[in-house]
Amino acid sequence: MSGTGPVEPGEGTHDRTDPDAPRSALRWRGRPFRYHGPHRRAVLAATAAAAVLTGGGYLYATRPQPPPPPPPPHPSQVVDIDYLDAVPGPDGTFRFAVRLSVRSGPPVTVTRLDQPYDGIAMTASPAAPFRTKAHSARKIIVTLGVTECAKAPRNLALPFLLVTLRNTRAIQAHSYILGTHYARDLSDALQVACSNESR
Repeated sequence: MSGTGPVEPGEGTHDRTDPDAPRSALRWRGRPFRYHGPHRRAVLAATAAAAVLTGGGYLYATRPQPPPPPPPPHPSQVVDIDYLDAVPGPDGTFRFAVRLSVRSGPPVTVTRLDQPYDGIAMTASPAAPFRTKAHSARKIIVTLGVTECAKAPRNLALPFLLVTLRNTRAIQAHSYILGTHYARDLSDALQVACSNESR
């Protein structure tokens, strides 16, 4: 045969430039496929383990978080100060006992204990600052002395103590009204102290 024209591929061969020509199965099975063939079970097990770890990590990271605990209460919300009674003291002074109790929450520190009236000096035992734990009480002895009768109040209706409290939540200045028993005892003591001074 003679003639000109393109060379036809022979039987069992194909044209490498023809995109539609069938490719050998061996060509598709390149080096990675030949490597994974004998190790297929190990590769599948490793892939499954990686998927499980990834899914578990995602579920752990996106799990619902418990709400944060509520903040502790403000100190004035958990502290009570009650008038107990007058306490015998030296002449010219009025001594009385109060009970400070902390109902709940973190310990509360009394940083200041005072009274608001001019002409009266005050001391307390224990002296501030002092701390009281939750579910406990502390007895405080307060001593009041008249320094100037002209400025001392008379016939007090609702006398109170000024108390500054601190806990891990806040620092608060609060006024505690101690009731009619305290008002009567204080008024009587002031009247006696100033009547003695005027003699």
